[in-house]
Amino acid sequence: MPSVSSSLPPLIGQSPAFLTMLDEVSRVAALDRPVLVIGERGTGKELVAARLHFLSRRWDRPLVKLNCAALAESLLESELFGHEAGAFTGAVRRHIGRFELAQDGSLFLDEIATCSAAVQEKLLRAVEYGEFERVGGSQTLASDVRVIGATNADLPALAAAGKFRADLLDRLAFEVITLPPLRARPEDIPVLADHFGITMARHLGWPAFPGFTPSALDRLGHHPWLGNVRELRNAVERTVARAKNPKLPINDLSLDPFASPYRMPQIIAPPVVPCPAMVTINPGGLKAQIMEFERKLLETALKEARFNQKQAATALDIGYHQFRRLLVRHGLSPEKG
Repeated sequence: MPSVSSSLPPLIGQSPAFLTMLDEVSRVAALDRPVLVIGERGTGKELVAARLHFLSRRWDRPLVKLNCAALAESLLESELFGHEAGAFTGAVRRHIGRFELAQDGSLFLDEIATCSAAVQEKLLRAVEYGEFERVGGSQTLASDVRVIGATNADLPALAAAGKFRADLLDRLAFEVITLPPLRARPEDIPVLADHFGITMARHLGWPAFPGFTPSALDRLGHHPWLGNVRELRNAVERTVARAKNPKLPINDLSLDPFASPYRMPQIIAPPVVPCPAMVTINPGGLKAQIMEFERKLLETALKEARFNQKQAATALDIGYHQFRRLLVRHGLSPEKG
């Protein structure tokens, strides 16, 4: 079933970057125009989209969500615009798409940059003119839907490269809200960690959340958080779940779920032997040039392999004994090159 929300989710923070973003969301929410929400993974794009909807005049109408990256092109088109019975193999009855479900409300399209060119074309028509047809149908349907798109991609760069329709981008980018990553709002890390800790402690049935030690909070503040708030939430909840004493402030953090003494080592690729730069024509003719080039390859392979002859031979894709004969031919020392 389509995801239809009915309540405003909380957005937590107190940093200047976060509060500035909230003010922008409140301003844009009142404008009944398309919006793009741009941000790294885990920054809360879906929460911001919900806030845009529930602070708008459409707040009492449906908020319908769809992840465009989760469906193949043919299924995405059908899911967005619906299809008629017999439109394709397996279409035994009419299917109502997300645009119809979101009528008079808002449609949140996550990962909008992944839409194919065909889907982008139909999206443009729906956004620009407020009309579309179901897949396999001929009846033109009217649509009154506010589209909120979200992505972590550089849409202007994709449009310049011809991978995203520039006219669709122009229409969707009436307003663009860029979410600050967690590293730009460090003041919010203790607040968020406490909130997630309290929620997890309540889930575990603890009488209270004991909090984190100053050392643990300092480590949380200096972690890179590439996954932003989502990664922070997972780390805090995992840490609380692994705490040995629910009455003592937590000091031991579980930041990396893959950390283990039995973790598989990374596979080291064989050394890549760069081709020496081509030289200018020198006296001695072609044969002398080839011999010089061959010598440089041998020297480079030895150095890259740290003078391990078998590895150097493998890097040059020749046999070990052939490699040894070439060293002798060029008067190269295996140890010194």
